[in-house]
Amino acid sequence: MTKSSTLVLTPGDPAGIGPDLAVMLSDSTKSSRLVVIADHNMLTDRARLLKYSASFGEYSRNDLNTRAFEILHMDCQFPVAAGKGDPRHSDYIINTLDRAIEGCLSGEFDALVTGPVNKEMMSRSGKKFMGHTEYLAEKTGSDCPVMLLMSDQLKVALVTTHIPLSEVPSHISCERIVKVVRVLHRDLQRRFGLISPRIGICGLNPHAGEGGKLGDEEITQIIPAVEMLRGESIDVIGPLAADTVFSHHQLANFDVVLAMYHDQGLPVIKHGAFGEIVNVTLGLPIVRTSVDHGTAYDIAGRGKAKPSSLQCALALAGTLSSNDMT
Repeated sequence: MTKSSTLVLTPGDPAGIGPDLAVMLSDSTKSSRLVVIADHNMLTDRARLLKYSASFGEYSRNDLNTRAFEILHMDCQFPVAAGKGDPRHSDYIINTLDRAIEGCLSGEFDALVTGPVNKEMMSRSGKKFMGHTEYLAEKTGSDCPVMLLMSDQLKVALVTTHIPLSEVPSHISCERIVKVVRVLHRDLQRRFGLISPRIGICGLNPHAGEGGKLGDEEITQIIPAVEMLRGESIDVIGPLAADTVFSHHQLANFDVVLAMYHDQGLPVIKHGAFGEIVNVTLGLPIVRTSVDHGTAYDIAGRGKAKPSSLQCALALAGTLSSNDMT
């Protein structure tokens, strides 16, 4: 991360481990400025619960004499009990996100890092919130956000994200695949510095359909998309059987694997590197990274949370904001 970077962190659900992780970061050495949008009292209470002697500076955009860790206060309004999710916190969560997005779009912040939220709690509040990826796309006017999870060893992107498995086939179209790969290819070039990204594309059905015997989406949708993308000089190979593409000798051929749906690709990368994975949203006008885990209510406020994924997300956010060649 460069010294000029200003990263903004939204810890997510105040009852989850997001505030725990923010508190843990408060006394660590950082080479860039970190602004945490959160309720100051809530973070102070969590620090006390965790027995951390944390000191939080107040954020001021024009203050050049800044600390490495600052709080941009956002009132939570309702009491917070660590480990006890509360739908009433949904407005607070949305407000922190909106302020962070606004700051990134205006250039106040260089990149956004998000902590975990609980979609069930958000739903119980009446909020239509499918996930950070979809919400960020809506707020930034982006029509094709792409979820990419990455570790040191593997990158996995998704054609579809947070939809029921029964609806996945209806969302696997030639048009959708082409749009996703174009975004993936462009952002791997401009943000990751890959001149000619090699993209492996999974089939939807077992064994990539076995020539239509186990489903025809490969024939009717995926193969036409691959041919169209090759015509645009994008280096794609597929459809590939998802049960073998993640073997070491196959992965050596690709910079990223594109899975058709959430649980086709993410269990593989999480099995290999959980806790050190970063979730990146491509296709946005801003840089956004996130942790690879949920709110973990069962360990919130108990000193058992590990900040490794958040540390990786912050480091990558700084790197990507510096690399962005738009």
